[in-house]
Amino acid sequence: MDLREEARLLMVRRHFLAATGRTLGCAALAALLGEESRAAGPTGDSPHAAGPHFRPKARRVIYLCQAGAPSQVDLFDAKPGLKEKFGDELPSSVRGEQRLTGMTANQGKFPIAPSHFEFRRHGQSGMWLSDVLPHTARVADDLCLIRSLHTEAINHDPATTFIQTGSQSAGRPAFGAWLSYGLGSENHDLPTFVVLISRPSGKTNAQPLHERMWGAGFLPSRHQGVRFSSGRDPVLYLSNPDGMTDARRRRMLDDVARLNELHFREVPDPEIRSRIAQYELAYRMQSAVPELADLSREPEATFSRYGPESRKPGTFAANCVLARRLAERGVRFIQLYHRGWDQHTDLPSGIRSQCYDTDQPSAALIEDLKARGMLDDTLVVWGGEFGRTVFSQGTLTRENHGRDHHPRCFSVWMAGGGVRPGHVHGETDEFSYNITRDPVHVHDLHATMLHLLGLDHTRLTFHFQGRDFRLTDVAGTLVPGLVS
Repeated sequence: MDLREEARLLMVRRHFLAATGRTLGCAALAALLGEESRAAGPTGDSPHAAGPHFRPKARRVIYLCQAGAPSQVDLFDAKPGLKEKFGDELPSSVRGEQRLTGMTANQGKFPIAPSHFEFRRHGQSGMWLSDVLPHTARVADDLCLIRSLHTEAINHDPATTFIQTGSQSAGRPAFGAWLSYGLGSENHDLPTFVVLISRPSGKTNAQPLHERMWGAGFLPSRHQGVRFSSGRDPVLYLSNPDGMTDARRRRMLDDVARLNELHFREVPDPEIRSRIAQYELAYRMQSAVPELADLSREPEATFSRYGPESRKPGTFAANCVLARRLAERGVRFIQLYHRGWDQHTDLPSGIRSQCYDTDQPSAALIEDLKARGMLDDTLVVWGGEFGRTVFSQGTLTRENHGRDHHPRCFSVWMAGGGVRPGHVHGETDEFSYNITRDPVHVHDLHATMLHLLGLDHTRLTFHFQGRDFRLTDVAGTLVPGLVS
């Protein structure tokens, strides 16, 4: 078959329709640059980025995603009055007609389970925090605690997908991909969007994570997250195999790039150029990543600050150190997942184990960034995909219980990057079941995070399948109370 005819047959329908809508003379240029310039604003630090719409407060994000849904009742939303209501039935007027999961919908009773942990005020702000978070309590005055976040999904996969991408349905770009698209990179040798996944130290019910949660969706694929692992090769297949020298690798990439350029002339698909760019980035990462991932160069004070687990590759503590090193090198968006917060049973022991993994490193990251003068322009976010019910799932005893999923209200904290420090936003009822003041939807959270990064969420758009998509879909409102 003629190669030109074969290339034409390989063109997918959307590329054909896009190409026929432009003149032949500017088809390639429009495919490469037209979609990338839809987010209006000044030129950014990347030739493909639109740049910020206004002066940003933050330059980068470290998102400490606690997958599985931490219980706000046991960590951030103090309800001392529940001690006297142990075992009482949660009033039906409180539950209303709200949706329950299949795990508790058929329970005969909904007994109130007060937290096993005591809450105390901390810092000059007097922020109430659980005793199971002694290190987080130390940085209370740096935190902006949202107690009134709510979401739409009630099960893990759609809820995690929603808080990561702004949609419960798979296929949308992740927050980090949108940020890469909107602002570009500050480091030529590392990805703009990096993903780290830590291992819980205790026995946990760890929900699975899917790569689409850090995918680029319909954005050019170079904006997707790159996962770093804790093995000998932080990025799989990055190292040269035996017998492959750097010079041979360079010649091979040059030859492949020439072939891809020939293909692009026949099929003006922007993904061909994305493929070339990704190959080149991988080549540069071969020298940048080993130095980045080598924590042996960190002083002893670093490991003392982040805790005993920080010397163990793949732990949350070690990944927090790595996240700080990535931020120092200009990576825009660092997504650190820690699984295991899904405590349907054995919650008291499960919460203690999870906080052992995450409490000291999270606080250490705040202190470390602050000491290096980086907290002011680094937005740190800590939280899960929804909250936990005040009533017990299954049998309630004085020593043990579990909690089910609860999307109606949950807590997330942010620090640095222009947020209001030492501030508590929103309130819930006496049962931490319904929001009573200043609700914040997930779309509102995303709109506010983008605002801190200098981006108007209504203007950061990408044209796809006949409409302009955005992270916040058709909703979302800036929450001024969260901004300093």
